[in-house]
Amino acid sequence: MQIYADNAATTALSPKVLEAMTPYLTEYFGNPSSLYRIGSVAKDAVEDARQTVANLIGAKNANEIYFTSGGSEADNWAIKGVCRMMAQKGKNHIITSKFEHHAVLHVCEMLTKEGFEVTYLDVYEDGLVRPEDVKNAIRENTALVTIMYANNEIGTVQPIAEIGKICREAGVLFHTDAVQAVCNVPINVEEECIDLMSLTAHKFHGPKGCGALYIRRGVRVQNLIDGGAQERSRRAGTENVAGIVGLAKAMELAIANMQERTERLTKMRNRLIEGLLNIERSRLNGSLTHRLPGNVNMCFEGIEGESLLLSLDLKGVSASSGSACTSGSLDPSHVLLSLGLPHEIAHGSLRLSFSDANTEEEIDYLLKVIPEIVEYLRSFSPLWDKIKSEE
Repeated sequence: MQIYADNAATTALSPKVLEAMTPYLTEYFGNPSSLYRIGSVAKDAVEDARQTVANLIGAKNANEIYFTSGGSEADNWAIKGVCRMMAQKGKNHIITSKFEHHAVLHVCEMLTKEGFEVTYLDVYEDGLVRPEDVKNAIRENTALVTIMYANNEIGTVQPIAEIGKICREAGVLFHTDAVQAVCNVPINVEEECIDLMSLTAHKFHGPKGCGALYIRRGVRVQNLIDGGAQERSRRAGTENVAGIVGLAKAMELAIANMQERTERLTKMRNRLIEGLLNIERSRLNGSLTHRLPGNVNMCFEGIEGESLLLSLDLKGVSASSGSACTSGSLDPSHVLLSLGLPHEIAHGSLRLSFSDANTEEEIDYLLKVIPEIVEYLRSFSPLWDKIKSEE
């Protein structure tokens, strides 16, 4: 059996999305800035997509949507763009959490070289930011609060509306990296007091290389790219028309069946978690209740995450690990360490993330092969021997 269980990394392009994109790759390939027909048709498609995205996230105006190349670009633009403007007013303090995506953490680290201070909030064992911690961290010179909507590794969904309200009352701008959350949980940027929000199409069966940044009207940010009038002169460059059309179509499709998909995936997720917790010295990472419907993140003591991944691959299962060893680092995931896990436990992590395409039969298969692999890997693990000898 072949199982793709890494949908938090990327999703398969929906056939309906590809169908919507195709005319803008073939027939209406014109530059949207051109005056002739195939250009104006492309321009109309971009603006229709902009309105669709605005409607789906509860934005007041389509002009609050700016298309980007993806979530990392949107995060960079939001944080750098706001902070550099706010620095002109003497505000040079940023609040974020310890387990943000590196597209946020590395930007914050870079901004410290420009004189910014950064407060990194704890996320505790359940993987949740406490709104009161945000409130207590806000200063007179706070330029921006940036807290992700849902964590990309452990899937915990943050109390965004509460955090947004605190920021709005304090007069501080609030950005959320919603790359994992969009189309997986209901989002309304107005009701949740969100000033800036990042998203990307390939997390919900849209194309890679296309994302968006919501910037609430009245929020001032530096331009991302100068040199053209595209995206109201804030991000120059010829628009990725097919990608933009695909993003909007993918959002439409995903949000239309979100409730049904959530119920089905939550049931599958909980059954898998319950079964995997029967494995000796296993643990679920992050909150069970405040969690994306398709996310399972487990640790199994006494094994290495990358060995588990390679063994799963041999069994036809595509998954991922919180361990960064496969990228050349010997350190485990910063997300898991932020929960307070020791290195030796964080190394044995596994993330499984599901979509519409996954089935109950696949859950049955995972419940069969994962315990077998864990037992096999532990059979020659010195660490597991040490754990057992100390019991």
